[in-house]
Amino acid sequence: MLGVVWYVVLLFSLTVHEASHAWAALRGGDLTAYHGGQVSLDPVPHVRREPFGTVVFPLLSYALGGWMIGWASTPYDPAWAHAHPRRAGWMSLAGPASNLALLLVAALAIRAGMWAGVFGAPASISFTHLTDAVGDGVWASLVPVVSILFTLNLLLFVFNLLPFPPLDGSGVLSLLLPEEQARQVQEFFAQPAFALGGIIVAFLLIGRVFPSIQLFAVNLLYPGMQYGYG
Repeated sequence: MLGVVWYVVLLFSLTVHEASHAWAALRGGDLTAYHGGQVSLDPVPHVRREPFGTVVFPLLSYALGGWMIGWASTPYDPAWAHAHPRRAGWMSLAGPASNLALLLVAALAIRAGMWAGVFGAPASISFTHLTDAVGDGVWASLVPVVSILFTLNLLLFVFNLLPFPPLDGSGVLSLLLPEEQARQVQEFFAQPAFALGGIIVAFLLIGRVFPSIQLFAVNLLYPGMQYGYG
């Protein structure tokens, strides 16, 4: 049952992330993702585009590690991005921003549950357990849903904003630079060798920084609790 919750939350989060990219591109004048059906919360076009990242790898990671991760992608026109680097930057930012929004929805659901007396602060935390249900029944079954929604989207938000290609953070740099320099950065990061190197560096870095970020976020969720590891 927990595996089903993992997969539903992951697929929903990836779908919202990619649909946000596609919507921002459409608003910026690039119809590529729109014509591919990605401006949609229907997961089917996103799964169809990346079946390995949305189906195979999540199930494999859960079978091997007990937790689930995956990816999807949104097509865009490189010529449009070159002509409009700031619009492309907003397209890049839209995906992580959607994960931040889902994280806040999960946080609000937990706080609302505490206000209603159905959730309480847990004695300890984990990826799948960020709150305690008061009693059994439906509220207990919602604990892993809101917990995974919170932590998974925090992970997707932080990871995708790392400024390494091909992650969204490398595209967001276009919003911080003059247009001509942004184009030069685009061309530099477009070299195939940077994609593999960027992913490796990002995975090494996220393992070091994410635990501290998660604790910081959870302690914001429960002021005064001061959770820690060990």
